[in-house]
Amino acid sequence: MRADRLLVLLMLLQTRGRVTAQSLAKRLEVSERTIYRDLEALGMAGVPVYAERGPGGGWRLLEDYRTNLSRLTEAEVHTLFLSGAEGPLQDLGLGKTREDALLKLLAALPSVYRRNAEMARQRVHLDATSWFHHEEAVPYLPLLQEAVWNDRRLYIVYRHFDESIAERHVNPYGLVAKASIWYLVGTSDESGGEMRVYRVGRIQSAEMLPEHFERPQDFNLPEFWRPWIAAFEKSRYAYRVTLRVAGGYMNELAYAFGDDIHPAEQATDKDNDNEQITLSLQFESLSQARARLFGLGTRVEVLEPLELRESLAQFAAEIAQFYGR
Repeated sequence: MRADRLLVLLMLLQTRGRVTAQSLAKRLEVSERTIYRDLEALGMAGVPVYAERGPGGGWRLLEDYRTNLSRLTEAEVHTLFLSGAEGPLQDLGLGKTREDALLKLLAALPSVYRRNAEMARQRVHLDATSWFHHEEAVPYLPLLQEAVWNDRRLYIVYRHFDESIAERHVNPYGLVAKASIWYLVGTSDESGGEMRVYRVGRIQSAEMLPEHFERPQDFNLPEFWRPWIAAFEKSRYAYRVTLRVAGGYMNELAYAFGDDIHPAEQATDKDNDNEQITLSLQFESLSQARARLFGLGTRVEVLEPLELRESLAQFAAEIAQFYGR
């Protein structure tokens, strides 16, 4: 949301002239420290903003400076008006705000771009939800959002994946929506100040504490998230399985697994004109691999690891005995 805040900040400076950091902080519902960081970001981006000291002072733009929306390229206009990107904003209670902002932007655009903007909205739709997605309750998301924007510490009760419950005192650095699933990024006292990621849907209770925390000047949420999610996915799919599958069943295998299973490598062998493909896949665990492969029966053969072969055989025998009664 920082990009939206910077745009509003620029519009306020442009329309009001001299403005104090205190009034900007009140208007944008953030701390004065955040306003100073935003003003510095505008200056680094080439916006001629400066401070006037003394009584009656404040921040202002150089005289006659104006943003020019006509400088937007056609591709930039299309990007801004693509439909379907509002899902996470609805969670934050900002869906209508987004629509109002786009309406104002549309009114400010040169007439030649207005029709193209509406065409972009009607021709490309971005659906951020995953397949068979069940909406996850996030009752504490507004409170987390307020704490993130105002650099306020949090006390949360968190339910881990193994159902264990933990209490955490968190410095919330940011919120991330991945395929409509929300995550809170921050440090916690209990982890020795190390960065942690919490799934918002697993937060059982949350309380915003009165004290503020000092946000690191060099922290960048997108730069943190990209390597973190890559490392998480790599660690999650750590159970490697080698399969042999007839070439004619490869489409069925792909249909059964989709994108959930990460193929590592494959090799093709010819045996009496019967194409046999040796495929290496990665799963989360032995139990997940057994559950996913069992339904394919004898269409695939597990070559490695041996424990998975034995587990599949034992599982099949138990089912045969159960139904054989």
